[in-house]
Amino acid sequence: MYDYLIVGAGLTGAVCARELTKLGKKVIVIDKRNHIAGNCYTENLGGINVHKYGPHIFHTNNKKIWDYVNQFDDFNGYIHKVKVNYRGEIYTLPINLSTFSEFFGGDINPENMRETFELFTSSARNKDLADNLESYILTKIPKSMYDALIKGYTEKQWAKPAKELPSSIIRRIPIRYTFDDRYWDDDYQGIPKRGYTYIVDRMLDGVEVILNQDFISDISYYLNLAYKVIYTGCIDEFFNYDLGKLEYRSLKFVEEKLDVDNFQGIAQMNFTEKDIPYTRIIEHKHFTPNNKTGYTIITYEYPDDFDKTNEPYYPVRDDANTKLYNGYSSLAKKYFPNLIFCGRLGSYQYYDMHQVIGQALQIVEQEKNENS
Repeated sequence: MYDYLIVGAGLTGAVCARELTKLGKKVIVIDKRNHIAGNCYTENLGGINVHKYGPHIFHTNNKKIWDYVNQFDDFNGYIHKVKVNYRGEIYTLPINLSTFSEFFGGDINPENMRETFELFTSSARNKDLADNLESYILTKIPKSMYDALIKGYTEKQWAKPAKELPSSIIRRIPIRYTFDDRYWDDDYQGIPKRGYTYIVDRMLDGVEVILNQDFISDISYYLNLAYKVIYTGCIDEFFNYDLGKLEYRSLKFVEEKLDVDNFQGIAQMNFTEKDIPYTRIIEHKHFTPNNKTGYTIITYEYPDDFDKTNEPYYPVRDDANTKLYNGYSSLAKKYFPNLIFCGRLGSYQYYDMHQVIGQALQIVEQEKNENS
């Protein structure tokens, strides 16, 4: 018997495995994929660290979390910035004074931006609006900006009209009355110099890891393998969808190697026109400052419906799905007290990497306190 079976060799599972092993626990990690590191898996292709499941930029205001990840690799100081291509014109995101200049020109200063936004959004703010993404954002920015920068991208990504999406999706994107074009405000940002696969490998050093193992295919066997299970997969799949299926959005990636040293001049370019099927192009070499390779690798990212043939990426955390998740959570507490559901899929929550690590550290601390 193991003390802990951890299902999933991504960040959540790797942090739990490392910290529990340090406490003297006997731990085994399994993963249905043929590699570790989950969705933050990176692969070095001739000097370019390619983010195989979409861009992952570490950012946090929590120094404890920042210090924790930096013990596994040095981070390169990369600051994420995003441009938007809409009908061949290039705009800056998040919205700031540069974006204001690109749309309106004229006298570019914070007060003029505030007054202009006030003028264009006053009618929306005076309405009794429902709490949805479109209604919320139209009280903050002019409709021309919304149509160009947000509407098409969002509706492609979620395959729903913006009026049917919760405002929480958009509230995390700032609006700045400065020329600060950083995507996040966080104090600590960067990407590990050797890639995320490297840091997860270091976390799992000395831990028994078995890949190509599908927990769901033989649940009874795996549940009897350890005294406790930490499960990072989909909570509804664990219960064989007895209450119904939770909604997720998936992604499809098309990778190309190009014989040019610079394709688009930035790591992430969003494409917000609805009739362009992909949402963004990622040029991976720009994640590494001063990368001198004579070629480049780009990835087209297409939003996709989730089914069992692809990966779940984004929980659709609306009221109906939240209610369904709460039902599964109640079942877990009632029937599986020795099983911990966590991570983005187990918690049915859109977590950034620093939040995943924070949750994992908290789980280990709780286990330590219960066993002391």
